[in-house]
Amino acid sequence: MRIEILSEDKSGAVVVQRLAERIAENEGMDVEVNVHPHRGCGSLPKDMTAKPPRFASSLLDLLPAKLRAYNKVFGGTDLILIIALDSDGNDPQTLRQTIYSCASTYAPDIRSVVGLSTEEIEAWLLGDKAAVYDAYPDCKKDILDSYVQDSVCGTWEILCRVISDNAEELIDIGYPAIGHYKALWAENISRYMVPQKNVSPSFNTFRMAFVTALKNPVPIYRRRDF
Repeated sequence: MRIEILSEDKSGAVVVQRLAERIAENEGMDVEVNVHPHRGCGSLPKDMTAKPPRFASSLLDLLPAKLRAYNKVFGGTDLILIIALDSDGNDPQTLRQTIYSCASTYAPDIRSVVGLSTEEIEAWLLGDKAAVYDAYPDCKKDILDSYVQDSVCGTWEILCRVISDNAEELIDIGYPAIGHYKALWAENISRYMVPQKNVSPSFNTFRMAFVTALKNPVPIYRRRDF
């Protein structure tokens, strides 16, 4: 089985790839996983049938065109397309359903699964405290324990304070420089993550949808419980 992952950035790419591989392995599935990180989330184009602008590079800006391409090449084959992004300031349920609607319109012959982390991908990392401890044994346990799972609270900043001794300096620097550190944290923590032990509600919504897709040979995007 082939798994294609469209992610909004490099840090999300490594996390979703490793978790998808481990979920598939737990279900007894042999999969080939390919990951395609983008430069940010962006937004869905007003005219989703139009060709993307020449220099478009964000996930949602390119999504309708990529869905059409995937459907043309892989429609009806044993492929699952994962669309992975952060909800940021958007309502997660509304954004999730908008993307599923886009997938059902432009890739009707492909099983598409939305991996939508509440606020930021760091919510999924923080959902596995044991993995954080394993990757960063000297992390600040009091800050980690004070985090309210999947809350909109500046999630990457919370993780930064948990594992970094110069957190406030890094937070002040912000983007784009912080992207290097976010990718490093994602790389280190995801090595130890166990999908079945993750307590992030947004991750478990993704996990259930992905498991359903693995077990179902037809597209699942019309289901509204995901």
